[in-house]
Amino acid sequence: MTKNTKVNAAILIIGNEILSGRTQDTNTSTLAIWLNSIGVKVNEVRIISDTEKTIVDTLNLLRKTNDYVFTTGGIGPTHDDITAQSVSKAFGLKYEIHKEAFKILEAYYDPGEFNEGRQKMVMMPENANLILNPTSGAPGFSVENVFCLPGVPSILKSMLGGIKNKILGGDPILSHTISLRTVESEIANSLTKVQDQNKDVEIGSYPFFHAGKLGVSIVLRSENKSKIDSCNSQILEFIKQKKIEIVDR
Repeated sequence: MTKNTKVNAAILIIGNEILSGRTQDTNTSTLAIWLNSIGVKVNEVRIISDTEKTIVDTLNLLRKTNDYVFTTGGIGPTHDDITAQSVSKAFGLKYEIHKEAFKILEAYYDPGEFNEGRQKMVMMPENANLILNPTSGAPGFSVENVFCLPGVPSILKSMLGGIKNKILGGDPILSHTISLRTVESEIANSLTKVQDQNKDVEIGSYPFFHAGKLGVSIVLRSENKSKIDSCNSQILEFIKQKKIEIVDR
């Protein structure tokens, strides 16, 4: 894969606690920002339950339609942590003790603390590549283009540096935001014309409520800075004509 190639990924959030609303998902934002910075565009995000068939079917679909898939959650020591065995099934691989992971955790815990529950965290698909965990010891793993990370946000974040060299991205995806004191209906037609003339720039408009007043943020995204600059100039031109106020957020 060479630079300037469009590289994409899917994020698969696994966990009943996310679906029930008991736990708030922040991993999507962490992963998407990090992936954009290394030139990987997130195509889709799915949140699914801790159910083997659902994980297997979803993973088999996503790994065939994306360059990379990142899963979060379900690799801990409890009975409902079934991501590793589900990934094994999806790839048709044995689910077995990963010898290197066993050594890492055996050394990490004090004698007698590496109990049966914790030993579950070293059960992985055969020949999985480890993703080292500098925070709590228990490694994640990858198989082909699928990277399995823990659900705890601070631990997941600490593990991203260890996989950066395994991801072949394109050019970083740049973004530029213009915040306006207006409503979307006021700029919709003008914005559509700019989008039609700038197919290589993704233009989004997002209403916000700030300091008691309504506004709209226009976000421009592209791998090419000059295309963003050109698009920005065209937007500033119609903003000036319409006498719309630009605001700091």
